[in-house]
Amino acid sequence: MARKIKKGDQIIVISGDEKGKMGKVIKVFPEENKVLIEKVNIVKKHERFRSPQEPSGIVDKEAPIHISNVAIICPNCGERAKVGFRIEGERKIRYCKKCDQSVET
Repeated sequence: MARKIKKGDQIIVISGDEKGKMGKVIKVFPEENKVLIEKVNIVKKHERFRSPQEPSGIVDKEAPIHISNVAIICPNCGERAKVGFRIEGERKIRYCKKCDQSVET
């Protein structure tokens, strides 16, 4: 499941407290089946002083969301879609099953 979503993909949250929110994937954690999406699932974290650029205090950070709670948004048709794989030449590419176009960014 983690291989269907990559860094830079547009994502929509389909279940949970953050349902309906959209954002860009910052990082994928394939071992844990989680993704980090910018400006989604914000939590407050207590940070200690590390440097003048990273002061101490309570900061807002993104927390990972399970991959099963998100869906990819096709850059071509602009809708939520399922992703499939196919071989074109010597490359394995992802494609949208709705519009049959490549999803690669």
